[in-house]
Amino acid sequence: MKKPGLLFVVSGPSGVGKGTVCDVLLRRAPSVFKSVSATTRKMRPGEAEGVNYYYLTDAQFDAMEKEDKFLEHFEIYGNRYGTPREAVEKKLNEGLDVLLEIDVQGALAVKQKCPDALMIFLLPPSFEQLERRLRGRKTENESAIRRRLAAAEAEMGHMSEYHYAVVNDDPDLAAERILRILKEEKTRPARGTGEVQIVR
Repeated sequence: MKKPGLLFVVSGPSGVGKGTVCDVLLRRAPSVFKSVSATTRKMRPGEAEGVNYYYLTDAQFDAMEKEDKFLEHFEIYGNRYGTPREAVEKKLNEGLDVLLEIDVQGALAVKQKCPDALMIFLLPPSFEQLERRLRGRKTENESAIRRRLAAAEAEMGHMSEYHYAVVNDDPDLAAERILRILKEEKTRPARGTGEVQIVR
């Protein structure tokens, strides 16, 4: 039998650059399988079904939830998101490492259901830099930005519940740090407990 793969979670506050860092990581480690989340939000220009998300109606999402087909699911900013369980378990059993790029709320739910999951928190170099990134998107009004900043501050309060915190001062360097963590975790006999390790 193949040794099961490693389930690892990368999350952090909105605007920290999760997507960019994970894209770099996946290019450097093509054997890693990235789980695709399901959502009830509308598809945005440039997105594709099964690539960015699985786009579901509320009724479809309800059905999956009732049948316990999500590893985690939650609602944020009026839209629902969930991690389909079947694909993740299949890839892990095939011996592949599986990446969940999800928000903090979902990450903490995964930690409850999958205590062996490796938890990695992506940190901005500073809170001021995070605010600049959010404003630089120019996709939201002032009220929405303030709401995201307040949420980010609350999310950063959960950092101690992760195994590692990686500073995203540069996406290439941050991805390299995560890959180094994965390599170390796969060779050590048991994961350490205690304070979160901050990796710069």
